[in-house]
Amino acid sequence: MNHRPRTDYQKASPGAFKAMLDMETYVRGSGLEHSLLELVKTRVSQINGCAYCLDMHTKDARAAGETEQRLHVLAAWREAPFYTERERAALAWAEAVTLVATNDLPDALYDEVHAQFDAKALVDLTLAIIAINGWNRLAIGFRAEVGSYKARAAG
Repeated sequence: MNHRPRTDYQKASPGAFKAMLDMETYVRGSGLEHSLLELVKTRVSQINGCAYCLDMHTKDARAAGETEQRLHVLAAWREAPFYTERERAALAWAEAVTLVATNDLPDALYDEVHAQFDAKALVDLTLAIIAINGWNRLAIGFRAEVGSYKARAAG
């Protein structure tokens, strides 16, 4: 498969890129835990097969103190004891929202997630899921250069 880069979407449409960054900035400042956001971003990127975003978010998670063990078994989080109930609820919601075209978002799942997240946090979590799905589609569609990302400092 040819993996040559395509259009540099940041340069081609600075306004669109700024809109995505503004959404990302909001999510980062929403009060949701950084570690939880990195797990959600990594899990969604696994589902979507986005190598660029997997590289980015696993590097950022590690830089913020995430363990190798939790990152390695994230795709099988339901079978692993390493995640909190809040993280499990967020991961279940992230998977369901990401795969919304092929599934329903049942009331039981909503109730499970809402037990861990108040109304604002649940909206913010959903926006974080929307954002990473958007970033995945940009990175995959325009073939962002995998491996070039340098981790941000924690926080």
